Amino acid sequence: MFKATTIVAVKDQDRIAIAGDGQVTFGENTIIKSTAKKIRKIYKDSVLIGFAGSVADAFTLSEKFEEKLEQTNGNLKKAAVELASLWRSDKILRRLEALMIAANKDTILIISGNGEVIEPDDGIAAVGSGAMYALAAARALKRNTKLSPEEIVRESLIIASEICVYTNNNIVVESI
Repeated sequence: MFKATTIVAVKDQDRIAIAGDGQVTFGENTIIKSTAKKIRKIYKDSVLIGFAGSVADAFTLSEKFEEKLEQTNGNLKKAAVELASLWRSDKILRRLEALMIAANKDTILIISGNGEVIEPDDGIAAVGSGAMYALAAARALKRNTKLSPEEIVRESLIIASEICVYTNNNIVVESI
């Protein structure tokens, strides 16, 4: 089984940033890739997404989510609810193992295959093996520094990579 990644997102008044590390781990002790890119911009570069979990599953869900965004004219929340519903009810999709963070200039959402669409209260979200480390670091940095969202997500993943064996410090950051 592939254990893959830590994704963290931070929003302030007018910016959103998302970061992901590059590690893909097979089993408990083998790193098979250290430079995977697990975040990207979609829907006219107005939505950021990041995935943790099976890489192939993440690509499938990414394509489905982009289709839902097209169908809803970019309505992030509606597209997320429709994806979660499809993901949960479709015989093939419900077997996919991944978690997704989706964000636009207004909101951050965590989307799961169990049908959950969660909007964090504090504008910070994290998924993946090092999620709790990255989340704690991002909250502390957001509350106690003047760093930008881009700087916070990068520093949060660096901290997570120092603790979580499934997270590395090959970090990719995207923002809108």
